[in-house]
Amino acid sequence: MSEARKGPDEADESQYDSGIESLRSLRSLPEPTLAPASGPSERSGPQPWTHPPRTSTEPQKEDADGERADSTYSSSSLTEPLPLLGDPEAKDLTPGSPLPSAGALSPQQLEALTYISEDGDTLVHLAVIHEAPAVLLCCLALLPQEVLDIQNNLYQTALHLAVHLDQPKAVQALVMKGASRVLQDRHGDTALHVACQRQHLACARCLLEEHPEPGRGLSNSVDLQLQNWQGLACLHIATLQRNQPLMELLLQNGADIDAQEGTSGKTALHLAVETQERSLVQFLLQAGARVDARMLNGCTPLHLAAGRGLGSISSTLCEAGADSLLRNVEDETPQDLAENPFTLLPFDDLKISGKPLLCAD
Repeated sequence: MSEARKGPDEADESQYDSGIESLRSLRSLPEPTLAPASGPSERSGPQPWTHPPRTSTEPQKEDADGERADSTYSSSSLTEPLPLLGDPEAKDLTPGSPLPSAGALSPQQLEALTYISEDGDTLVHLAVIHEAPAVLLCCLALLPQEVLDIQNNLYQTALHLAVHLDQPKAVQALVMKGASRVLQDRHGDTALHVACQRQHLACARCLLEEHPEPGRGLSNSVDLQLQNWQGLACLHIATLQRNQPLMELLLQNGADIDAQEGTSGKTALHLAVETQERSLVQFLLQAGARVDARMLNGCTPLHLAAGRGLGSISSTLCEAGADSLLRNVEDETPQDLAENPFTLLPFDDLKISGKPLLCAD
């Protein structure tokens, strides 16, 4: 179930609330009025969109870690007749294709398009949740850009949900229409953080490589150094997931390879050592990671490798020039932490302060 929205005095400055009032200010419409209980309508235009009653027996969809990935409303709530929507059963979503013309919207049509559920989901959220691309394209054509960035009770935007549910075409369509890529959910995750956690490479590509249409989303470029509430940037998450293609994609798009996470100051290279994946360590070293990067306690990646008895990774770091005599705040060197300190100092090399001494002929 979704969490209760924080009160005005409890809201975190870095989090945002959707709120029904914000939509009403966008619509500039009076409070909706109830339709007559019976009898034909006197209006000749489209009628208000009606919602079927909720049933208490319908379960909420949750993923493996308990995150809500569905609304409490049934998918039938998206297939009620609403002129302008086209075929809600359509499965193809092509952002570059012509979108429906906005035309003159009646108050009832705008009321339907700006509907908010008790979970804080707008019609844009619901179109993603229920995989209704025709509804999503209609919303993108008719609604102001600000509506795309409304966050539900879990502070998720429609873009968060599209990534969470691995819908790269929906991600592409939202990005092209200017949906914000920097808004953070209740865990501090942007849509790109979610893509790295879920290892949805295609969605990550859309977030990084697609560009908004002219005049849209100019201030919503991706911040690859932005950390979630656990202090992790996207590169840190991709490293912990041991996903080298994601790591490579992030680095190609400007991620700082030596950025420190916010809790203990580990870089991606420290985290790669902790995964005990030598191939990740080699990849980061080849990509230019600083081999003697320090944590907040002064430990280098070689400290971590030596302390864990990771001989092959320690050798890889030493071959890349790691200093085995650097001291942390506890006045310990990697040699002090190694089970066999001689493994860090091969006898066929002469070293001064941990650096090999090269002799001329």
